[in-house]
Amino acid sequence: MSSSDTQHRVCFQLQVKPELIPEYRRRHAAVWPDMLLALKSTGWNNYSIFLRDDGLLIGYFETASLAAAQAGMAATEVNARWQAEMGDFFVALDGAPDTGFLQLTEIFNLEDQLDSLAAASAAPTERSTT
Repeated sequence: MSSSDTQHRVCFQLQVKPELIPEYRRRHAAVWPDMLLALKSTGWNNYSIFLRDDGLLIGYFETASLAAAQAGMAATEVNARWQAEMGDFFVALDGAPDTGFLQLTEIFNLEDQLDSLAAASAAPTERSTT
């Protein structure tokens, strides 16, 4: 896999207005097919949204480039319609939901650490000569 194929993990936080949680859940139970296809074709891979009962939303996806994925979606008509409908669901949102979210910093990934451990184990060790 080349470095251009590397998938970066993106995790973000938003806050859904508590009174709109049931409608937010309903809308995401059946996302428009053209929105699903646009997300996939613009590089939003393995995309999941998690929602706590108080409206705390955590989203996660993998992409080669966050900027390119966001730009790709911004160029689609379906995204303009979706973001216009979703914007009112959120508390203190600065911009559209797909660009105004708070991105979280990844501090641990099991596979990354296991890969580092395996690489360190496979590296030749220095032996003292006495």
